[in-house]
Amino acid sequence: MTRFPGVDYLQFDSLLSEQELMVRQTARQFVDERVLPCVREAFNLATFPKQLIPEMGSLGFFGANLEGYGCAGMNNVEYGLIMQELERGDSGLRSFVSVQGALVMYPIYTFGSEEQKQRWLPRLQAGTAVGCFGLTEPDFGSNPAGMRTRAEKRGNRWILNGEKTWITNGSVADVAVVWARTADGIRGFLVENGTPGYSTSDIHGKLSMRASVTSSLHLADCAVSEESQLPCAKGLKAPLSCLSQARFGIGWGVIGAAMDCYETARSYSLTRKQFDDRPLASHQLVQEKLAWMITEISKAQLLALHVAKLKDAGKVEAAHISMLKRNNVAMALECARISRDLLGANGIMDEYPIMRHMCNLETVKTYEGTDHIHTLVIGERVTGIPAYR
Repeated sequence: MTRFPGVDYLQFDSLLSEQELMVRQTARQFVDERVLPCVREAFNLATFPKQLIPEMGSLGFFGANLEGYGCAGMNNVEYGLIMQELERGDSGLRSFVSVQGALVMYPIYTFGSEEQKQRWLPRLQAGTAVGCFGLTEPDFGSNPAGMRTRAEKRGNRWILNGEKTWITNGSVADVAVVWARTADGIRGFLVENGTPGYSTSDIHGKLSMRASVTSSLHLADCAVSEESQLPCAKGLKAPLSCLSQARFGIGWGVIGAAMDCYETARSYSLTRKQFDDRPLASHQLVQEKLAWMITEISKAQLLALHVAKLKDAGKVEAAHISMLKRNNVAMALECARISRDLLGANGIMDEYPIMRHMCNLETVKTYEGTDHIHTLVIGERVTGIPAYR
């Protein structure tokens, strides 16, 4: 199997420590040896490669930037590099790891009781348990404040009613972090699979993120104990802070998809002959496209690295992460489109990863905050004026 050579035009690797390079190499080798041999079939059959879950747990990929409870305690550069390599394999794989770590383990770690942490975090880290994050509803995506899911206190139990949709890992999750409106505002609850009144159904017919489980969660008089509430999660800021963690991983992850598209197109253009038996790479228009891609990938790498450094220093803002997610996803999607163009008709064949990345990235541009929402977050940051309504 051909090993991925990496993409490093500006000597980006010289900015990384030996430990960071080692973490990336571990993830890169895992993708080369374990993900790429199975991901094309998984995408075509619309199945998630579940056999990879315990392997990723043993490698420390789940909750990699959290401390304790079996977590690897990596810095945010190392965490980002893992996301990059996983998304080079497939966005669906990176999404699984993002949800497990940033949207399930992080809220338990940040807002949960010690009992909740001890019960769930070691299992989630090892991959022996799977989690999902229930925030988006059928009528409320970009406006989570409008959620209709309710939690009513009755004695020492909470009764949940509502529906969540577009939930990654929903039907395979052992525990769902469900956000609901209460008399005291929005609160988070841990709802275990098998709880009476809780059910799931998968969303079929997807043309994107096919190697990923996407579900709806149904709550009909679902009763959970007082101990199931995340005690420190109060208000909408709690779930939004979880989304910032996931968006950070996306900002790194899509660089991997862009790299894969670029390297596929670059290699193809050097071997494909056209017009007087000359390689495609010898033509000016082809070189212009390759030059655009490598420039934008290099800029995205530096943006991701700086935001990771800010995050490690405790100085990152949600608006910084919005710029990272918005810029890098748009860059990766355009790289996929350009690469598809350079491969001509071959660009739509599943022999090459480009069309799969392109389809996936259309979803990545939308989820965890649409491109438009992140534009408005940046706009508010530079003007002080919210323009969401």
